[in-house]
Order: sequence, then structure tokens, then C-alpha cells
Amino acid sequence: MKHILGVLVENQPGVLAKVAGLFSRRGFNIESLAVGTTEDPTISRMTIVVEGDENVIEQVAKQLNKLIDVIKVADIAEDSVARELALIKVHATPATRNEIIQIVSVFRAQVVDISRDSLIIEITGDQDKINAFVEMLKDFGIKEMVRTGIIAVDRGNRLIKNNNFKEE
Repeated sequence: MKHILGVLVENQPGVLAKVAGLFSRRGFNIESLAVGTTEDPTISRMTIVVEGDENVIEQVAKQLNKLIDVIKVADIAEDSVARELALIKVHATPATRNEIIQIVSVFRAQVVDISRDSLIIEITGDQDKINAFVEMLKDFGIKEMVRTGIIAVDRGNRLIKNNNFKEE
């Protein structure tokens, strides 16, 4: 089962390497990892997607909490709001350009760059939406693709804050 972990860490050089090294040493695979600063510039938030049962996630959380730069670890609820961003460069000829733009419209994506023989498309959504979009574009020829990995926030009043998991 996939779990999304929210991990608050000190915004310091080398913290990402320490976290990734911990996963590697323990034989845990990171399926997705996104990192960015929070509303507090001294703190970064990692969103880590890990495959495993409750015992595996508990072990991962315990190991992460042992790292000095880790402030808080929380398993984000299944009903959270989770999104991913993808930029996809697809081959587009004058004959296929309109068809691609129609697909872009259906998926509520947007064309962010046009050249003579390609389009760059930006799409945001859950993994299933992005995967379906990629499948639709494969027949045209995907030249390049980059995905951010999942970011997620719990719904409602659940927060991950400085060393306190609060319900307000």
C-alpha cells in the first residue's frame, strides 16, 4: 500500500542526502520525493511516497525521527489533497497540432511553449490523471517529460507544524 509521508526538516544543506541515505541503507524504495520551503524559510517540507504496510511505515517514521535535522514526520491521510505537476514535450506537426490541443483541453492542461515541431504541455493533477494524459500523448511521440512527484496536504484542520501535529 502506498503511503504519503509529510516530513518537516531544517532547511540546511545535506538534509535531503541524509534522508535519502536512510531509505537506501534500510532497503526502502522512495517512489516519489518532493521538497520545498514552507511558510517558515528555515523549514522545508518533504513529501515522500513509500510503498509498504503499516509496519514498514512505522519503521520508516522511527528511523526518520532519529535524524537530528528532522522536526516532524506524519503519515498523510488517504483523503488528502495530492497533486503532481508534469511538463511534457510532444512531437507536433501541423497535421497533428489541433488534435493534441483538443486532448490538452479535455484534460484541462495548457500549452506553455510551441515550436515548429513540438509543443510543451503543463498538466497538474493526481497521478491517475497524469498517467492517462501521458498515454493519450504516446501515439504522437513524447520527446521529453519531467514530473515533480506528489505533494500533498491533509484536508480540514489537520496540520503538520513545528514538532506538533495539531488538530485545530
